[in-house]
Amino acid sequence: MRRMKVVGCLAALFFSQYGLAVSYPLPPEGSRLVGAPITITVPEGNTLPLEAFAARHGQGLSNMLEANPGVDPFLPRAGTQLVVPQQLILPPTVREGIVVNVAEMRLYYYPPGSNTVEVLPIGIGQAGRETPRNWVTAVERKQEGPTWSPTPNTRRAYAKEGKTLPAFVPAGPDNPMGLYALYIGRLYAIHGTNSNFGIGLRVSQGCIRLRNDDIKYLFDNFSVGTRVQLIDQPVKMTTEPDGSRWVEVHEPLSRNRAEFESTNKVPLPISAVQRTQLISEGAGAELERRSGMPVKLAVSAGAALTGPGAP
Repeated sequence: MRRMKVVGCLAALFFSQYGLAVSYPLPPEGSRLVGAPITITVPEGNTLPLEAFAARHGQGLSNMLEANPGVDPFLPRAGTQLVVPQQLILPPTVREGIVVNVAEMRLYYYPPGSNTVEVLPIGIGQAGRETPRNWVTAVERKQEGPTWSPTPNTRRAYAKEGKTLPAFVPAGPDNPMGLYALYIGRLYAIHGTNSNFGIGLRVSQGCIRLRNDDIKYLFDNFSVGTRVQLIDQPVKMTTEPDGSRWVEVHEPLSRNRAEFESTNKVPLPISAVQRTQLISEGAGAELERRSGMPVKLAVSAGAALTGPGAP
């Protein structure tokens, strides 16, 4: 997947000291469109990478790259206008607990009784070490100061790169799990990080990685048994109560190593019929552009809407 190709060269440069969920009031019944995009300007004398601007505004790196194609991720040029994609379409799921959409690298948290949704950017599993998709589970336990026991396969993978990985990493600031973890299922966790990079990238061993302040927020507010749903929807659509139609298209995750290493776009997981319908509704350019932001379709209120993300 092309947006992930920057991992190796950017890892050493990215440092994010911020963690900031974006909070949205829940929309009325029948609506899934929330928020509004904002535009910021890279200041004169800027020495920060794009990741720093993403962190300040509660975004992952992939979200900012999708919304700002061509921007220099190492050092955005002073005076550059950056779109912060703070408008989005809520996933077509129950509004309960945690919903993770791996395709857009966002975690949605619906605090009980709050009538709000908190949206946090995440890092996910590398190609070949995928974060689970299409799975409903729950928080099985919480751990402050988690330890890490890398699997033999993980240790072998590190050894191939000339790195020695211990069989056990104790709790503390040097642990890749960070300082807090929420364990889901038997093999996976939602946890922090000791590196503060990779949010919005495919860098983990399959777990879900958050910035440190974000995982601390979840840890403090979650109870064991909280529902967790993982989905994979690069295309989300909604028909709003006023009859307007919107589509939000993200670059899909690569399905295999060949796609991951290719410079070609990964095919969108929609049928030929759905593609034809979206093109007829004026979404052809967005299906190619894949901005990761909601785009209003030029269709009448009476037309039918089908396909992924349809209400």
